[in-house]
Amino acid sequence: MEQVNRPLIAISAIDYDRLSWIANAGVQSQRYKAAGMLTDELGRAEIVAPEAIRPDVVTMHSEVEYQDDVTGQIRRITLVYPDEEDLDADQVSVLTYIGAALIGLREGQSIEWQGPIGGWRGLTVPRVHFQPERMAGLSA
Repeated sequence: MEQVNRPLIAISAIDYDRLSWIANAGVQSQRYKAAGMLTDELGRAEIVAPEAIRPDVVTMHSEVEYQDDVTGQIRRITLVYPDEEDLDADQVSVLTYIGAALIGLREGQSIEWQGPIGGWRGLTVPRVHFQPERMAGLSA
């Protein structure tokens, strides 16, 4: 999938290890169409220690607000692993296009990508409300 706007992203070493395994498994099983996008995002990410992640970066289990750049709709979700997904509770899997787009973005950054059936999508992160991965790294 072609992407037009690909901002610099940062991912903690802990998230990177887990997500690499998940993305590879998703690509191999062909169950998750967004696994290829996640693989691409991981391939261009700066990998940093959890305590070095800025507080405004989307990590796993972050509660984040994003704006759909196509519709203008603003949504607040928690970014989770595939087995934790619960759309009724606004818990969105990293193996969705939205989840793969969000991982590693900072507040104020935008990303665009071409969807699986051709249309362009984009989102912007106005705010990261909570980031537990960084807090876990600081207490370790």
